[in-house]
Amino acid sequence: MIKVISASDRHHAAHGWLNSYFLFSFSEYYDMNNLQWGPLRVFNDDYIAGKNGFPEHSHAEMEIVTIVLEGEISHKDSLGNETVISAGQVQRMTAGTGISHSEKNDKDDEVHLYQLWFFPNKKGLTPSYEQKSVDFLKEKNELIPLVTGQKVLEDVVYMNSNSTVFYANLEDGKEINFKTFQIRKGLIYVTSGELFVNGVQVQKNDQVRSMDVDALRIKATADSSFILIDLPAVEANY
Repeated sequence: MIKVISASDRHHAAHGWLNSYFLFSFSEYYDMNNLQWGPLRVFNDDYIAGKNGFPEHSHAEMEIVTIVLEGEISHKDSLGNETVISAGQVQRMTAGTGISHSEKNDKDDEVHLYQLWFFPNKKGLTPSYEQKSVDFLKEKNELIPLVTGQKVLEDVVYMNSNSTVFYANLEDGKEINFKTFQIRKGLIYVTSGELFVNGVQVQKNDQVRSMDVDALRIKATADSSFILIDLPAVEANY
């Protein structure tokens, strides 16, 4: 099954300082038929204005991944971490039994980031934090792993989910074939450009959700970039 969800079907939350596009039911947007995809519970495409951000708030029992595409965001948390996450960097927080944090854009320029939440493999984990620079914004025509819990990749941010998040910049006319299994699910979100996925056309900010397929065949018909997430089919929730 290949299902395409158009950019116009995302929920748009406009708060002045924050423009956020929700791929799944989140906050004020509730859709019982769009709660998650496998263990992926949240995928928010966020634009944060300069000198603004999220005040301190708490999480529990979730793996939270932040991928910065443009700009930088300052992070503080209850574990004592005070860091800056810049474009090309990936952050993972294991909320586990409980963590609080804040995120702020201290610069004048807008920040563009993706925030993803995954249900963890198990409950009651000790809260933890990891951040790495990953050269995913410059590499061409290959899938760059950003974060994984599948323990088959090195020098990648680790998370407690049997999932892997990839990013790719695919030049016009180039192809990538991603082998998967019918017991897995996939999600592709187009950051820019235009793709054909298993023969189906998708454009900027469209998403593809897949299941019961053996491979994802991705061809760019313009210079493009996209996120690909490989997920177990099981929909864990707490």
